[in-house]
Amino acid sequence: MESYRSSTTNVIGFCLLPSELIHYIILRLALPDVVRLKSVNKSISLMISDQDFVRDYNTQSSSATWIFIYKKRWHRDSMLQGYTSCSNRWFKILIADMLKSVVPPGEDLYLLTASGNIFLFALNNSLEVISVNTMTRTVKKIPPSPLGPRGTSSWRRSGIKLLSCPRDSDHFRFLFVEMNENQPVLFEYNSITNDWSCTDVEENISGIKRGRDYYGTIFLSAHNGRSGSVIIAKGPNQDECDTPVVVRPRFTGLGENGGGQLAVGFSWGNTIDRLHVYGDGNVMIVKSNGVEDVTGRVIRMLNGLEVWGLSPNGRQWELISRVPNGLVEKIKKPYGAMMGCLEQKHGVVRAILMSNLEGVWDIIWLCYNVESKIWNWLPVPDCKMKGANMAGIAFSSGLTLM
Repeated sequence: MESYRSSTTNVIGFCLLPSELIHYIILRLALPDVVRLKSVNKSISLMISDQDFVRDYNTQSSSATWIFIYKKRWHRDSMLQGYTSCSNRWFKILIADMLKSVVPPGEDLYLLTASGNIFLFALNNSLEVISVNTMTRTVKKIPPSPLGPRGTSSWRRSGIKLLSCPRDSDHFRFLFVEMNENQPVLFEYNSITNDWSCTDVEENISGIKRGRDYYGTIFLSAHNGRSGSVIIAKGPNQDECDTPVVVRPRFTGLGENGGGQLAVGFSWGNTIDRLHVYGDGNVMIVKSNGVEDVTGRVIRMLNGLEVWGLSPNGRQWELISRVPNGLVEKIKKPYGAMMGCLEQKHGVVRAILMSNLEGVWDIIWLCYNVESKIWNWLPVPDCKMKGANMAGIAFSSGLTLM
């Protein structure tokens, strides 16, 4: 991993600092910087490799949130980039050499999801999925799902979930839900057995487990439409005794939000009034209106954001909060296309909205604390994507040292 910012640290002077101070400083660095420091000298490498340091760093790192973007340029190498507010800068994550042994030349990759050190990519030409561990530098093909080979467009962000194991960075579970013969079905891949399992689901009767953190419940969208959704709710553990249940929340009382054109997941064109972004049992409604630019062309302008969540019985979508008008005024920009990513963790709903206008990309990162009912906007520096194609975006956390 490399940073855009060139290092100006005086290595010799840094190594002469007291070991306790060096330990304190390194603990507060982003993981890519820690990995690079291991090559500075033997004493620092030994410090970072010490199991007590690894434990302390991984405990702290588990609370940091990252966003990852996979971008590609015509006739140029693709690039995976990561950003965390803890460092306030983008990192280049070099994976091209790792992929050579598995990915054939000319393959079209798309970043599906990420968790911890694991990244999943869809191969659009061969219709396969691969996992990439950026720390152990291992790449592995995942066997086709019971539904057969799937192209990039078949994977819906709100219908998949990657769960990495903090105690074994090579172990992960990949879950996705799909409508099969008009019924939602849950599929799960386990990296230990290298096999898929299929789980039948039951209709929700008594309500769903809810709370500040959903009690760890996993929500996977099988279908999202104008009037409502079909979602599977499942416990977080593989040996969960409860059968996954189906919840079918409906939109009621949308009022002015109910009219106009609707897009789910991705919005393109000058007639789309609402974009729905789903994730972890929530939906963000992005409202916009058409405006004319200096040439008289109609483009879109963001003018409102709302977060909705599941009701206790799972039968309705309920309004949780609206982004204050003052904050909307700060973040709104014209756009031609927009896509989003949404997650909830530790009582905080996080949303990334990525928009494009004539090849220029813009990123909006918003957080809503459910308990304190406070919105925060995290300004994101330029990710240098002008002229590039965006091939996937994902939230992640829990990057760990080995």
